[in-house]
Amino acid sequence: MTEEESKSPDALLADLRVDEPPRQARLKIFLGMCPGVGKTYAMLRSAHQLLSEGVRMVVGVAETHGREEIVALLEGLPSVPLRSVEYQGITLHEMDLDSILATRPEIVLVDELAHTNAPGSRHPKRYQDVLELLDAGISVYSTLNVQHIESRLDVVRQITGVTVTETVPDSVLDRADEIQLIDLTPEELRQRLK
Repeated sequence: MTEEESKSPDALLADLRVDEPPRQARLKIFLGMCPGVGKTYAMLRSAHQLLSEGVRMVVGVAETHGREEIVALLEGLPSVPLRSVEYQGITLHEMDLDSILATRPEIVLVDELAHTNAPGSRHPKRYQDVLELLDAGISVYSTLNVQHIESRLDVVRQITGVTVTETVPDSVLDRADEIQLIDLTPEELRQRLK
């Protein structure tokens, strides 16, 4: 009798069990031509749909910028509390990457992909936090404006005269599984910004 034949049924089953393969994390970016077009709004509306479908999702960070409609959309969505960071006498609030990793949701919402993290954070940029989440098997929905795409810096500077300092490498967009364009007409945007 071979060693394989002498194993108990439980031992054979144990040999067949394989650790659960890591989830294939996906990145969805809500891309807008400029601030105020509704990227965060669209992302949060998608989150409500996901929640209604039973998807385990959390809000990692969502910037309301004082907009009542964004605050209202955050109601009922599970979120991971932000962590407080003291810097030069100011308390900054940043996404708690470690808590999200420990929670292991299927999807996490991470607003403002080009954001610069507070000094002392594990990564200098929020997009680097997102890459770590993706590598851990957690899918991410995030928002980004065109002016923050690294390869568009010269064009943005030529058109606006402004040098954008918070950027995301094009390679992060290459990693996206889906990019949803969010846009408004100039008239709608002016009305919204009023």
